[in-house]
Amino acid sequence: MAETKTPPLARLHATVAGRVQGVGFRAFVEQCAEAYHLNGWVRNRWDGSVEVLVEGERPALERMLAALRQGPRASNVTDVLFEWRPATGEFGHFSVRMTG
Repeated sequence: MAETKTPPLARLHATVAGRVQGVGFRAFVEQCAEAYHLNGWVRNRWDGSVEVLVEGERPALERMLAALRQGPRASNVTDVLFEWRPATGEFGHFSVRMTG
């Protein structure tokens, strides 16, 4: 019997700029994270951006990145700065954090 290999996990850290606060952006990210089976967190930042840190399988993270670039209907994303890192496995779920 062939052994099924689990895809390696990765981490996506992103900062989303534009009209992304007060438009349901964090709830949108939370829904995407649940749909894509990702763990981590999202929070507003004092500078008006939204910060996202998620871990999971790379294809799911790439879908999340595409979703961040689009945003919910009421938003207007102007930029997404992001970086890929190795997953640490420190998150057991996804959460919405306080502004930081």
